[in-house]
Amino acid sequence: MSTLLSFAPVVADFPWWGVVLIVAAVLLVLLAIFLPIGTYFMAAVSKAHVSMSRLVGMKMRRIKYKQLVDVYIRARKAGLNIDISELESHVMAGGNVSNVVNALISAHSANIQLSLQSAKAIDLAGRDVLNAVRVSVNPKVIETPVISAIAKNGIELRVKARVTVRANISRLIGGAGEETIIARVGEGIVTTVGSSETHKEVLENPDSISKTVLKKGLDAGTAFEILSIDIADVDVGRNIGAQLQMDQAEADKRIAQANAEERRAMAVATEQEMRAHTQEMRAKVVEAEAEVPRAMAEALRSGKLGIMDYYNMQNIQADTAMRNAISGDKKEDKK
Repeated sequence: MSTLLSFAPVVADFPWWGVVLIVAAVLLVLLAIFLPIGTYFMAAVSKAHVSMSRLVGMKMRRIKYKQLVDVYIRARKAGLNIDISELESHVMAGGNVSNVVNALISAHSANIQLSLQSAKAIDLAGRDVLNAVRVSVNPKVIETPVISAIAKNGIELRVKARVTVRANISRLIGGAGEETIIARVGEGIVTTVGSSETHKEVLENPDSISKTVLKKGLDAGTAFEILSIDIADVDVGRNIGAQLQMDQAEADKRIAQANAEERRAMAVATEQEMRAHTQEMRAKVVEAEAEVPRAMAEALRSGKLGIMDYYNMQNIQADTAMRNAISGDKKEDKK
């Protein structure tokens, strides 16, 4: 208690402006902690002014304002007349503002017409706008896989091409990609080789493929502009025509064999049917011959057949049997 009483005169003698200074110092420290003063001064020194209220708003919206201000300063230093609010809206839309600004700087340096709105739209569409600008400045070479094509004489040619393309900035949104270019070039190669009379024509003038393919306007509707198509390699493959002829001959052979087998089966069935019919007729003949003695006996009893008629019939049968026996012996002698 005595100690507190001893400090009382000192506090009473402390001037009021000192208290104000202490409070002001505390407020300044708090402002330095919560306000992006360092970023504000960095932008001001770089001649890329950003208001404190905008910086505070970015911080409250949880935007990485330091990175955004760095990108904005880089754009202003490169001579781009853009507003930081447009970059902020692009960040909030989920875009890559660093890629957009770098693409704008590269396009500005190369005298390529590319607006901020176009760059933002390309980036939000999922395209790499920075890579597109680089490909527009430095053309890209797309190497196609080995494409198999067949000339009219049936010889297979395996062609490999290199396509030099340049990005078309105006068609990046909605334009087809590299896969379409490769597919169209492959289609053109197959058409050109297929229209050649012989494979030797293609081997003698491989540049005819490039000329024919370039005339087709294969870059229509794509995000690229084809500058040249160079044939890297042409190899002779199989004789597809001969192989197809062999396959066709084998198929014709199998068809003929099947038809012959069908005819043979029909002949066998017809023969069996005739045999069955012959056996049926023989059975009927045997059955009829078995009725002859009965009929003769009945005729003798009824008096319709005399004894001499019976003996004459016996003689005729004996004579017929003798003739059959003689003819059978002659046939065996001939054999």
